[in-house]
Amino acid sequence: MDILTGNRIKLRALEPSDIELLYLWENNSDIWPVSNTLVPFSRFILEKYIAESHMDIFQAKQLRLMIDNIAGPGVETVGAIDLFDFDPMHERAGIGILISDRKYMNRGYASDALELLINYSFTVLQLHQLYCNIDDDNKVSIKLFEKFGFRITGEKEDWNRTPGGWKNVYMLQLINRK
Repeated sequence: MDILTGNRIKLRALEPSDIELLYLWENNSDIWPVSNTLVPFSRFILEKYIAESHMDIFQAKQLRLMIDNIAGPGVETVGAIDLFDFDPMHERAGIGILISDRKYMNRGYASDALELLINYSFTVLQLHQLYCNIDDDNKVSIKLFEKFGFRITGEKEDWNRTPGGWKNVYMLQLINRK
């Protein structure tokens, strides 16, 4: 079995046909606080991003993979998972997950995707560690990452300003001890 394929999902590269999904996701202002986005993305910029997504992670310093549900009668894209701030010198990268719609949440897609990407990161990319930043009140995401061995290693106080006030952010790390 392919290293990016599990029983229910497959992680795959971006395709030009993903433009509509990316346009919806990147311009959804509800998601902006998590992705540190302040302005909408144009279709032109997203098309350019997809066109350049073929670049190796060592060139681009990031990797976005689409999460496809392959367990149903047809393939359905349910989200994306990213490696960002890829640092080959220190063998680390940040990780982020988006499950696109509430109907796909709490169904195990994020867990399956995270498990596949951790394995890929440590075996193929030979990273030493992965990290993520999660708002301290996002208990579901914290629990998800802790399930795979990520540990809270720091707290950034008043890190993100939101309409509701300042939020603290936890930094979680997973170190490959092999």
